[in-house]
Formats: sequence, C-alpha cells, structure tokens
Amino acid sequence: MAAMQPEAELKRLHWRAHHRGTREADILVGGFYDARHRDWSAADRALFEEMLEEQDADIIAWAIGTAEPPKRFHGPMLQALKTLDYIPIAR
Repeated sequence: MAAMQPEAELKRLHWRAHHRGTREADILVGGFYDARHRDWSAADRALFEEMLEEQDADIIAWAIGTAEPPKRFHGPMLQALKTLDYIPIAR
C-alpha cells in the first residue's frame, strides 16, 4: 500500500481533529492541530493520529493535567498539548 501524501493526510487529520463529537473537544484538539501541525514530522503526524483514537475526555484530562496519559504519548507533543496556549479565550 502506498504511503499517503502529506497534504491528503493533513486534510484528514484536520477533519478528525475538528469533528470530535463535543464542542469542547473540537476546540481543544482542533485548536491544537491548527496551532502545531505545520511543524510535525511524519512520526508526529502518526502519533497525533494515534492520539485521535483515544477518548475525548482522556485527551482533555491529559491536556489539563488531571490524568496521566499512556507512556507512548509522553514527549514534546504532549508537552505542547499541555500549554493550552492554542485555545482562544473570549475576553
């Protein structure tokens, strides 16, 4: 099977990140994708895709620090997720 072209892969990841099922998860996961995806390697995209398979409540809990994620997610991507600087705040 041929590898997916990065542009098609990014479009698919964008859709999955922004259509999580709840508005809160759409904002968190979609906002994270929008802010960070330009710098991702193929390995980073694969890790993010793996993260998208997890439950929204778990991803949110990892981002805000109320739950410990599986070891496979530890690293720079998780640290960036925890910054929460990608979420727009109405003032």
